[in-house]
Amino acid sequence: MSDSATAPRNVAFLGLGTMGFPMAGHLARAGHAVTVYNRTAAKAEAWVAAHGGRSAPTVEEAVAGADTVFLCVGGDDDVREVTAKALGALAPGAVIADHSTVSAAVSREMDALASARRVSFLDAPVSGGQAGAEKGILTVMVGGDADAFARAQPLMAAFGRSVVHMGPSGAGQLTKMVNQICIAGLVQALAEGLSFAQRAGLDGHKVVDVISKGAAQSWQMENRGHTMLDGKFDFGFAVDWMRKDLGIVLDEARRNGATLPVTAVVDQFYADVQAMGGNRLDTSSLMKRLTAKG
Repeated sequence: MSDSATAPRNVAFLGLGTMGFPMAGHLARAGHAVTVYNRTAAKAEAWVAAHGGRSAPTVEEAVAGADTVFLCVGGDDDVREVTAKALGALAPGAVIADHSTVSAAVSREMDALASARRVSFLDAPVSGGQAGAEKGILTVMVGGDADAFARAQPLMAAFGRSVVHMGPSGAGQLTKMVNQICIAGLVQALAEGLSFAQRAGLDGHKVVDVISKGAAQSWQMENRGHTMLDGKFDFGFAVDWMRKDLGIVLDEARRNGATLPVTAVVDQFYADVQAMGGNRLDTSSLMKRLTAKG
């Protein structure tokens, strides 16, 4: 997805993992001057070879002169570390948009830290997986200052099909938590249904084809149903990352009093998959746990 209506901007992208690499690429294709940084320098060099732009050896050098900085890193401590370094080199008026999935608490903490430096911080987690990042059709849920969002939104449109301001700082991460709660329950239900179909002697692929046309239809069924039946789990969002996300969800639920019995159980099912050596398998590998028990 291109962003031809937006004038070229000087931006930095920090973190070139499975999601960040293609997301930064869409910004470059949209005509923006992109400087990238990655802890593993070889990945940054590979990005420059694929997309142009330039790489920098440090966070501080990457963000120098940028009006918008994008983060896509691991957990809370990674966001703290990278944001602190970026703030030391950014000019007042800049915007940091964090596309990592982290706690709402750390997003609010970074927002306060950035505000003290007259920099805006947006928590902007994404959904859509690796395929969505590569195609530029991610869903971006954003918390933070509305004016900062208005400035960053045209840039995010380079890789986001839906870019929505959800409210004040932390609202983006809270919305992503809802997303992960819903996915966890859906994938487990799909795995149970498909396992039941197999044990009942049905053609699982025909079952998916027919029920996906009715009320049971979901993205997970249409995109993962057949691969789950075929035992293919080597793509998409890894179990390790889902457990990290569900840990954030359950911590937040303890704070706000939400009751999440299904989410808590599915989190333990993912622990079973990890114990089976499935740490890097796709989240649809909940199916593998059920077939292993047969």
